[in-house]
Amino acid sequence: NDCPFCRTTYPKNHADALAMIQTRVEKKDPTAIHFLGHKYFFGQLGLQKDVRRAVELWTEAAELGSVDAYYYLGVTHRRGDVVQEDKTKGLQYYKK
Repeated sequence: NDCPFCRTTYPKNHADALAMIQTRVEKKDPTAIHFLGHKYFFGQLGLQKDVRRAVELWTEAAELGSVDAYYYLGVTHRRGDVVQEDKTKGLQYYKK
């Protein structure tokens, strides 16, 4: 399995995987930021589930141009996951 960011072999443990992702996040890679948000949302790679942190990361990724981050922000606002339910705002994210 190759890393979707750098095409190197994906690490076999969570700590090395997070370090690899964090390197890309520090370089403001919107795909990596969205990916890390996804991991926080679902509590994967040994991270504690943190939906608020996921929303923060998706917002940053969206501002940097991640279409996937806009989609997840739309879903989160439409459902009211941690943020106040706002179907209109959710639709605005979908349109971006």
